[in-house]
Amino acid sequence: MKRFDVTAIGEILIDFTPAGKSKNGRTLFEENPGGAPANAAAAAAKLGARAAFIGKIGNDAFGRDAKAALENCGVCTGAMKTDPDRHTTLAFVSLSSSGERSFSFARSDGADINLSADDIDEKLINDSTFLHIGSLSCTDEPSLSATHKAIDTAKNRRTFISYDPNWREPLWRSKKEGIETMRSLFKYADFVKIADNELALMYGENTPIAAQEILDEGAKLVCVTLGKDGVFYKTQAYEGIVSIPQYNIEVRDTTGAGDAFTGALLYRLTRRENPFSFTEDELERDLHFANAAATLCVSRYGAIPALASLSETEKLLASFPDISGKQP
Repeated sequence: MKRFDVTAIGEILIDFTPAGKSKNGRTLFEENPGGAPANAAAAAAKLGARAAFIGKIGNDAFGRDAKAALENCGVCTGAMKTDPDRHTTLAFVSLSSSGERSFSFARSDGADINLSADDIDEKLINDSTFLHIGSLSCTDEPSLSATHKAIDTAKNRRTFISYDPNWREPLWRSKKEGIETMRSLFKYADFVKIADNELALMYGENTPIAAQEILDEGAKLVCVTLGKDGVFYKTQAYEGIVSIPQYNIEVRDTTGAGDAFTGALLYRLTRRENPFSFTEDELERDLHFANAAATLCVSRYGAIPALASLSETEKLLASFPDISGKQP
């Protein structure tokens, strides 16, 4: 058995989330550690998975806070690096009245994109069931080369690869480059989590046919998240939609919801000796569990601070016995 269930690689940063107004009417921001791959690792760890993270922070208070947030969730940070000459990446979040968000980034020459191939802990990847990647570590060098070294290591050692494209247009030099790079990573992935708008962006349509194109690249499982409508799943044998019940929960902030879903699903998949050996009923129970974890996340502010524990997730599921998602 491998030592870790999930090792994630990529960006770790600080999200500044709106937190009311000052006496002068100016927006106040709350510091919340985040970054999609880091969020996914933290989500899995908080549920009970053995998770680790590979990434780079600056030698500043923000970096120390981000690292501590991972450790507080139970993530192993031994493979993280600190850059003494660069700042921890920052993202400023704007929220709509429905909790949907947009981002402004302070990332130019930030620490996360200066993760190098020499920083990659190959032994850690070899000793993990899944390597989880995103596309944003591929926007710049040297993190692009570092990501591909991690992918090559995983493929050579039969570590499964989980991939979330996580489209953030402002971080790419052009829309065309971003789409091409995101699509180029599908051929490495065993599991792909993709939002419905991202599927439409890359394939011109949000349909089962587009999801099948990702499967044809070699993936074993594709999950297309549909926001409040749940998730569409597709394997070579099964496809369907797992809806989210009408939980009595107010949506406050959708930051990190997709990562909470991904981390929760990776937690469930790694409870099996073979993560992809499941019946359709078992997969749907896993997806109900992941939906519940994401639902709890959006009821709170921030990304990592909003992640749910196993007991919280199981309690929410228990309120709908027919979809309990309890591990068989």
